[in-house]
Amino acid sequence: MIARVRAGEAEAYAELVRAHTGIALRAAAALGAGADAEDVVQQAFVKAYCALGRFRDGTAFRPWLLSIVANETRNTVRAAARRHTLAGREAAFAQAEPVIPESADPAVATLDAERRGALVAALEKLGEEHRLVVTYRYLLEMDERETAQALGWPRGTVKSRLNRALRKLERLLPDFRPREPREPREEGKRA
Repeated sequence: MIARVRAGEAEAYAELVRAHTGIALRAAAALGAGADAEDVVQQAFVKAYCALGRFRDGTAFRPWLLSIVANETRNTVRAAARRHTLAGREAAFAQAEPVIPESADPAVATLDAERRGALVAALEKLGEEHRLVVTYRYLLEMDERETAQALGWPRGTVKSRLNRALRKLERLLPDFRPREPREPREEGKRA
């Protein structure tokens, strides 16, 4: 797909954008972009397109893109010189989540929303590195290799920081257990 984009095929990049917009929006929202998530993602896709010459063949596009989203989110938050409130972050994260089907049990949906709110509150208490690794690994459902690539860290660093972050979360939320991340989607499939 990247080769097609580099060859000037505009529709190929449009396919990449469509396939990765959902995960990019969730990443921006989870990392604190709040109401600016769509702008962050749009800017990240522009920057990714401009940087395709530096994209290494044989690597996965999704982690590379999400590292750009993370950097763009950080830049946007810093440039705005404001801190998003916990309620604003939770609202943005909830909006980025898929709509709950009408067939879902309202009690289960409410518990999931409460669980997500408690998790976001606990994540706020972690340092940035621990918050990032948990967000990528569990909220964005990236595997260890993708997380390492997206964050630009060695896999051992991902493992150790994730372990420390989960221990801290366990102290903050003694009854909370993270769901195991699903297997990563194949490159090019819709997110």
